[in-house]
Amino acid sequence: MSTTPLAQNPTDAVPSQLSVAVQFVLCGLIWGSSFLFMKVALEGISPAQVAWSRLILGALVLGLFVTFRRERLPRRLRIWGHMTVLAVTFCVVPFLLFSWAQQHVTSGLASIYNATTPIMTAIMAALVLRVEKLKGLQIAGIGLGIVGVVVIIGPWQGLDLSQSLIAQLAILGATACYGFSLAYMRRFVSNTGMSALMFSFLNIGLAAAIMALLTPVLVLEPVRLDPWIIVSVVLLGCLGTGIAYIWNQNTVRAWGPTRASTVTYITPLVGVVLGVVILGERLSWNEPAGALVVFLGILLAQDRLRLRRRARHAEGADAPAAASRTREAAVPRASAPSGR
Repeated sequence: MSTTPLAQNPTDAVPSQLSVAVQFVLCGLIWGSSFLFMKVALEGISPAQVAWSRLILGALVLGLFVTFRRERLPRRLRIWGHMTVLAVTFCVVPFLLFSWAQQHVTSGLASIYNATTPIMTAIMAALVLRVEKLKGLQIAGIGLGIVGVVVIIGPWQGLDLSQSLIAQLAILGATACYGFSLAYMRRFVSNTGMSALMFSFLNIGLAAAIMALLTPVLVLEPVRLDPWIIVSVVLLGCLGTGIAYIWNQNTVRAWGPTRASTVTYITPLVGVVLGVVILGERLSWNEPAGALVVFLGILLAQDRLRLRRRARHAEGADAPAAASRTREAAVPRASAPSGR
């Protein structure tokens, strides 16, 4: 899921605030459910087949919307090059890593780790692509987020380099990919003029094309299908990897990336609850405790606590100017989340 803003396309309709709020909540519910869908799908198909299926289905759904709206593909090769990079780093690699990892960890734990995406985005934006400079409080937030990850892993329980630990590191690798991609979007594709729909279609469509080319290598394996597996794959692809991407981009454009990225707080809650209630997964005390530490780190890394203090201080004295400064500061830092 992307929370990096793109330049507003003049042909985009402006949704109402109620419509945006509904889309925001639906994104959180769908992306939080994606971890359950992946877990169920893995009972009958391989991790590569899960990633392949969700991308192909997502591309087909988005392609239908593009055709219906008669949107034109961008002509500049530079855009296609950047979108191909994003297809690999924002979809192909992290989707494969998440699918493989969920063979060895619970869906709830996977959803909690997914919440580290804003921390990874802050690191990538500052240290790798250098699209922003971190302040002391933001660096402290990144450090706090790392502490939260350590709490989630629970090294005091013993580190035996089992598949579970490797799987947790694989998920962190996936969120690092998301972080890189979100910083990359900000640097290279934030002013392309593409609509939310076209951006989502190119991102998912190019990733689907790459997976289609890899079909003989990754996907041609036996499968065992039942109604629940089929429903999970269809929902994961058509909703989680299709329509939800459009909703998220609409939310970003209406609310800005900082507010839109708060979907990060919904998805772990949904993922954990569904894992416990539907799959009967067990939740260790250190997992939600570590998640809370990560969330506090996110607030610091995104400089939100300072922004709120400033807004409260300025309120009453110069409300219009304060609102303007808040809007400017909200155009972003390491905002994000994912989806998944």
